[in-house]
Amino acid sequence: MTGKRAKESLVINTDQVMINDLNNYNTLFGGVLMKKLDNNATLSARRHARVKECVTASTDSIDFLHPIHQTDSVCVESFVSYTGNKSMEIFCKVIAEDMITGERRMAATAFLTFVALDENKRAVKVPKVIPETEEEKFLYQSGEERAKRRRFRRDHSAELTRIIGLEKPWEKGVDEHDEISKLG
Repeated sequence: MTGKRAKESLVINTDQVMINDLNNYNTLFGGVLMKKLDNNATLSARRHARVKECVTASTDSIDFLHPIHQTDSVCVESFVSYTGNKSMEIFCKVIAEDMITGERRMAATAFLTFVALDENKRAVKVPKVIPETEEEKFLYQSGEERAKRRRFRRDHSAELTRIIGLEKPWEKGVDEHDEISKLG
């Protein structure tokens, strides 16, 4: 399997900020931006792997750097920054542009991990990414360290799910409550 250049997975999407996407501070809801990031990153993953379906395996990090206002446009750029055998790390950057003044600022950055699936919903190998620009090379060179952190978090999450309970919180202590009410 041959590699693919990072820029082949580049997806750029620009939207205006709508009033129904604002929170009580008149800035873009974080969840609205998270949806935009996931949508963009999905397209980058599919463009790189050239399969029908790619799924989000992990939202590794999102750093909200500056608020996005109603007078701004929101430009999300995403591309594959690192690859494992069956996973792709997607880097996203969010640029807010004040549509009145033209001022541009980095509003957020994010890393998401995707897996490409075959027609039987099984993970498949993905092409290696080939970085070319300074930005792509920087992200690629630090990708192995992020991959190690993802593996650690995944293992920790697996351990956590073995420890935490699935009991309904409102049913915890029912027997204790019944015993106390009998005394009363």
